[in-house]
Amino acid sequence: MTLRKGERATISIQEHMAIDVCPGPIKPIKQISDYFPRFPRGLPAAAAAARPALSPAEPPRHEDEDVDQLFGAYGASGPAERPARRAAEEEAADAEGYESDDCTALGTLDFSLLYDHENNALHCTINKAKGLKPMDHNGLADPYVKLHLLPGASKANKLRTKTLRNTLNPTWNETLTYYGITDEDMIRKTLRISVCDEDKFRHNEFIGETRIPLKKLKPNQTKTFSICLEKQLPIDKTEDKSLEERGRILISLKYSSQKQGLLVGIIRCAHLAAMDANGYSDPYVKTYLKPDEDKKSKHKTAVKKKTLNPEFNEEFCYEIKHGDLAKKTLEVTVWDYDIGKSNDFIGGVVLGINAKGERLKHWFDCLKNKDKKIERWHTLTNELPGAILSD
Repeated sequence: MTLRKGERATISIQEHMAIDVCPGPIKPIKQISDYFPRFPRGLPAAAAAARPALSPAEPPRHEDEDVDQLFGAYGASGPAERPARRAAEEEAADAEGYESDDCTALGTLDFSLLYDHENNALHCTINKAKGLKPMDHNGLADPYVKLHLLPGASKANKLRTKTLRNTLNPTWNETLTYYGITDEDMIRKTLRISVCDEDKFRHNEFIGETRIPLKKLKPNQTKTFSICLEKQLPIDKTEDKSLEERGRILISLKYSSQKQGLLVGIIRCAHLAAMDANGYSDPYVKTYLKPDEDKKSKHKTAVKKKTLNPEFNEEFCYEIKHGDLAKKTLEVTVWDYDIGKSNDFIGGVVLGINAKGERLKHWFDCLKNKDKKIERWHTLTNELPGAILSD
């Protein structure tokens, strides 16, 4: 097309759109993650020194190619392998230094455990919690800590701290103690520690828990923990029924030369079986020294109301010559007191020359060591040979 002098060239709308829409070959758009991949501990030294100097004979490269060369120097893998490598690096970083989602959402708990081997006691000191999950409408919680011994979680072995109001960072500094813990318990039992939110008008709500196998503890050594709380784990309902117990009793024996008799101390019971509808018992203890021709050897403690861990601290004296004790058997039975009906048998234990294990050893140590008080924990059984199971 020829133009006259002074005329301006005109471009059709079709030509104009063709110029704007088709500027040339279209390159794929790079993502920001291609330029800034995540490294667990910063940019590796290999990548920093990987950028080679250009020789004069080498053709110039685009800037984006230089960036690709710099960050692609971390390993010789191809583009298809880089996402998998990057994911593995992120997982490694999380495992080493990052908190899990549960830890961030539920909070952490600081506590310590001590197994007192001499006194058969497990001391659990609950120190504090941090960053608990808000449970109330005000964005706070009313937390307390609850302990259970597994297997066999029940009211008999449940302990709990006081409740602290309106806080997500409570400090308890409370020590809860389990009595009657044996070496066998330390091998096969697990301590379950739960943090809950107390609610006056509804059921208390679960926040998080952790579980510590007691075999991790060493006798007479305090072990401190700072653990992220986890979601609630199921409790195995198919526990071995042979592990079920009726409870434990702490008995002291001493032959007194001054009183010419056997002193039997009923100190306390622990983890008794619940016999009443409210989940508790009203326990008391009876003792017999058999054979008992005159039927005068019966002694009975006071009744302790609504408890599965009663403390009696009562002592009875049987006047008997030391030489005759070898022919005797001490029967100790624990009962649940009921009004208007027969009392329920909880469990019992027999000490004497016909006993076995710790029960025989306790009796033998008493006979061998005059005027020395010897305390031992014993496991109650639901059958007592030779005993009358009625009160």
